[in-house]
Amino acid sequence: MTLMSLENLTVTRGGRVTLHPASLRVGPGEFIGLIGPNGAGKSTLLRAGLGLIPAAGTSSLARLSPVPRARAAAWLPQAREIAWGLRVAALVALAQNGREDAPQVAHALARMDVTALADRPATALSGGEQARVLIARALAQDTPLLLADEPVAGLDPAHQIACMTVLRDLASEGRAAVASLHDLGLAARFCTRLVVLHQGRIVADGPPRTVLTPDLLEQVFAIRCHLAETEAGLIVQPLEGVAP
Repeated sequence: MTLMSLENLTVTRGGRVTLHPASLRVGPGEFIGLIGPNGAGKSTLLRAGLGLIPAAGTSSLARLSPVPRARAAAWLPQAREIAWGLRVAALVALAQNGREDAPQVAHALARMDVTALADRPATALSGGEQARVLIARALAQDTPLLLADEPVAGLDPAHQIACMTVLRDLASEGRAAVASLHDLGLAARFCTRLVVLHQGRIVADGPPRTVLTPDLLEQVFAIRCHLAETEAGLIVQPLEGVAP
């Protein structure tokens, strides 16, 4: 079973190719981290895969009409600011047609540790709290696949780990998540698979331990790292930048 299939997906903007032909299949049980430097094409791949921007090639999600697509995949964009003053519970419940009593709403609030904020106006929250509420809304959609653009951005370390744990748990429950990430340490520890983008191209795809090699880290990210196998998983600690 495939939850998302991309075949030669290509994006051109202003006469420049920003995503070269990319093919990717996502199945149940996977937590895929999209990693790469700024401007590598991570957000472009996610948005094109959902049909939010024009693209050549094919995407199984993009060719769906809006309602079936919303049932197939939830989308968490990079922008985190909430501009409307709904109560937190009401905002999360938008994922369930406004039904605050839907079990998916309570479960999502609990998963993101925002149950205590349920009756507060979303606009009165801190940036990190708003980010967690928006993740909860995506979770409440209760779809087989969650696509997230930098989901841990703006979160404190404890909630970054909690968020990554939730995404890993979705995979263990038989669903799947695809997230763009900048923290290589979190990606190495929590993702089942890493897809590396560089200059608009997929240059590596596989388990973290096979993808995150010293050569790749130097060539793609221009850094040297300390890599260590521990009981907690693969630890990746950037040490220094490498001159181009």
